[in-house]
Amino acid sequence: MATLGHDVVGIDVDVEKIAALNAGIPPFFEPGFPEILREALDSGRLSFSSTMASAAGAEVHFLAVGTPQSVEGDGADLSYVFGATRELLPHLSAGNVLVGKSTVPVGTAEALQEILDEAETGATVAWNPEFLREGFAVGDTLHPDRIVYGLAAGERGQRAKAQLDAVYASPLADGTPLIPTDFATAELVKVAANAFLATKISFINAMSEIADVVGADVTDLADAIGHDNRIGRRFLNAGVGFGGGCLPKDIRAFATRADELGVGSSLNFLREVDSINLRQRERVAALALAQLGTDPTGKRAVVLGLAFKPNSDDMRDSPALDVALRLHDAGVNVVSVDPAAVPRAQQLHPQLTTTTDINAALTDAEVVVLATEWPEFVQLDPTAIHARVKTPTIIDARNALAPSDWREAGWTYIGLGRP
Repeated sequence: MATLGHDVVGIDVDVEKIAALNAGIPPFFEPGFPEILREALDSGRLSFSSTMASAAGAEVHFLAVGTPQSVEGDGADLSYVFGATRELLPHLSAGNVLVGKSTVPVGTAEALQEILDEAETGATVAWNPEFLREGFAVGDTLHPDRIVYGLAAGERGQRAKAQLDAVYASPLADGTPLIPTDFATAELVKVAANAFLATKISFINAMSEIADVVGADVTDLADAIGHDNRIGRRFLNAGVGFGGGCLPKDIRAFATRADELGVGSSLNFLREVDSINLRQRERVAALALAQLGTDPTGKRAVVLGLAFKPNSDDMRDSPALDVALRLHDAGVNVVSVDPAAVPRAQQLHPQLTTTTDINAALTDAEVVVLATEWPEFVQLDPTAIHARVKTPTIIDARNALAPSDWREAGWTYIGLGRP
């Protein structure tokens, strides 16, 4: 927002994070973020604070707190959403807009508007879901593929729309599609998009299970059906499955909210989508254990990847981390490699052996698992590393490698749904 020309204050309760941000130090790994952070700070348009009073005087307040899975079930924990809103109340003025960015169950925006009205703030709620992808977050934020507004009815909604149009004047001028709609639709857009992507990924993973049994090639299958423009090829890559802080918890919260609304049967399929996804992790771990013999204790396995996707250090619900932990729990001597996630992994899972040195990790390996498709892993030369390992066996849990190249170099190559 500062890069787009606005004066911005970022507020968070984490004092150490705020101090780091004010010093130009990003709290996580994201390509392009250090540069844009420094640019915004140097412009004088951006500052960070741990005090909500710093919001006073602002016209537009973006609510971007987390909505993690509840510890009591599969629903979303909205305590941060409502807590931040209530703390903001004394600093809201008539005509202000509270813009929701968090992924929330249907009905949340309406409930927040009631809180604002009861406090007689004169402020209006709007819902503006985010669609950024980790690893591409800077570009997706500055150049979104669409902008959605969830607006109240009548004059109140029109005023909010005018303020949001001013906020997004630059991308709108570039021709970014704008979809103004109501609260409920805007709240549904993000979870519906995530549910569709999760379904597409789990569908091709289910096909890979069938392909393994009948000897078919799921990659050729995906290529063939992907040429149908009603289906498309993207997100049809069979592998260890999806993870991260959005898709897994969002589909669970979506199904739970449908139950609460009395239409749970409409989203029962999402529970099977979740089940297929989790089964892929078990499947990959089982394949690795099978290569280590009847007693895997002390055998050396290398897991290439810790983050849930490349160009990120996010390990929330990471399939790669899950596989590493499963092998560790089975007594395997696991070494996990990741270019960005090692520091965080060492804090969260000190029982795991982690490194950024691929060659050191591969030394004497008895099975290698490609679990996160970082470019440096996908581009490994199978001939060059053949002599380094003890047993040249690789499990391509992302179906990202060329099987013929690895087999010609003397490796036992195992893909998912690939003969």
